[in-house]
Amino acid sequence: MATPSDGSRKRKAPKLYRIKLNFRISKPPGWELENFAALGIGRVLRPPRGKRGFPSLSETPRLLIDKSLGRPPVDWEMFHDYWLVSDRMKSVLEAVDREGVAFLKCETRSLKGDAPVYWLCDVVRRLDVIDEEKSIVEVLDDGTDYRRYNGTAISRYVFREEAIGSAHIFRPRFLEQWILCDQAMKGACKAAGVRGLSFGYAYGNYEGLDP
Repeated sequence: MATPSDGSRKRKAPKLYRIKLNFRISKPPGWELENFAALGIGRVLRPPRGKRGFPSLSETPRLLIDKSLGRPPVDWEMFHDYWLVSDRMKSVLEAVDREGVAFLKCETRSLKGDAPVYWLCDVVRRLDVIDEEKSIVEVLDDGTDYRRYNGTAISRYVFREEAIGSAHIFRPRFLEQWILCDQAMKGACKAAGVRGLSFGYAYGNYEGLDP
């Protein structure tokens, strides 16, 4: 039987994964942002509305890391609307997709001397990748520019491959609380042995439909 030539083979869509916390690590990390009040950001550390990246801060974030405060922090930790990542995690992200992420170095100390280096991390790339005509989505639209999808509703997302391009990590537009990555990023994280993150189902939660 004849086999199709390389040019006629249908290209497979890239596998996508949702990056989440590893909830098997149940205890909170042992750190404290010592100068939170002095940062001048209010109650929550988050990007300016409608943007990604870091707000203008009056001081460098200063972390006290000590086992008296909880478990040793891992490579990927949630922190307000950002992530706190280790040097190892930062190296992986930069090696695979430097343009998709931004970092802000924190000052770190412990009660017993040296402390590991940690960075505030944000996934800054936002892509209009969800095909609404083929997807099952609930749109939350208040008539402003901040239209969004309900990430907790029953859903089935179909992604436009051409909109992803060469990106390895990104936030889907209108579903920006989600962080998605491809197999290359997942594989790099696994190879480096980073801890604290997991890779989940990226295509929604509508039962009976295959991704």
